[in-house]
Amino acid sequence: MRIAVLCGGVSSEREVSLSSGAAVDAGLRQAGYDTVLEDVTSVSGLIKRWPELGADAAFIALHGGWGEDGRLQAALDAAGIKYTGSKARSCMMCMDKETSRSVMEGGNIPVPPGIAVRPDDSCDFGRLINDWERIVVKPASNGSTVGVAVTSDAGEASDALNDVWDIDTKAIVEKYVPGRELTAAVFGSDGDTFAMPAIDIRPRSGFYDYRSKYTKGASEYICPAPMSDAAARAVSEYAIRSHVLLNCRAYSRVDFRLAEDEGDIFVLEVNTAPGMTETSLVPKAALVHGWAFPELLREILRESCDILP
Repeated sequence: MRIAVLCGGVSSEREVSLSSGAAVDAGLRQAGYDTVLEDVTSVSGLIKRWPELGADAAFIALHGGWGEDGRLQAALDAAGIKYTGSKARSCMMCMDKETSRSVMEGGNIPVPPGIAVRPDDSCDFGRLINDWERIVVKPASNGSTVGVAVTSDAGEASDALNDVWDIDTKAIVEKYVPGRELTAAVFGSDGDTFAMPAIDIRPRSGFYDYRSKYTKGASEYICPAPMSDAAARAVSEYAIRSHVLLNCRAYSRVDFRLAEDEGDIFVLEVNTAPGMTETSLVPKAALVHGWAFPELLREILRESCDILP
């Protein structure tokens, strides 16, 4: 079987996607597949070029923009091309944090208090900081912590919001939840799902920003995350419920904040095309689960497309 590994794109996460693509390409070859690595800079260009690639399916290693928000997936569906990961509607919901927050709140999944802000909206940062002490300002439809700021200063928050408009047309302003950063990978589809062991993410300085994510040694990862049995069950349950509510297919990664006393737990977001670099989290969780990287990729292809080498 020949698999086209789609990576690159034109979003702010292009460099991460290129790294994911290279790692996936090498892993699929180890798993026994023939591959072609494709740097995709246009959806229409990919569809026109697809017959030349001679591939049986696409492995999506694109992050952000049209590679993750459902537009690429809709085009592949229209062209009858098999691909990995969630379908278009699920990708759209997960990529738009306002939409995914609303869906999760409707399903009684705890999310941090927050609001969506558009360029023409006024935002009383002073009042929000007075109520919440610290706030997070972030793009509504971006990943890899690009454009995210954590602050307790109204002026800094206003500057951060202006920075968001350079990369997005909508922002999320939410209460900063002190505590631990956790993530849980979920595997499966149509309700037949399970959560892999959660990872405790410990940046060596500051919060878990872009540098902490993609610089070797900038963060410590502990898997399984040390926590009580009750907290571990809650993380697993909320991860699976979020995956199912948002109709994710094959795999996703659900990010959390857990209070130090484990009294509060909040879901931050659901990622339908999580990173697959050597420092990425889903491969780390899969390894503890018992799947080496090539086996993880094989299972994703099987679950998404019913394709084995």
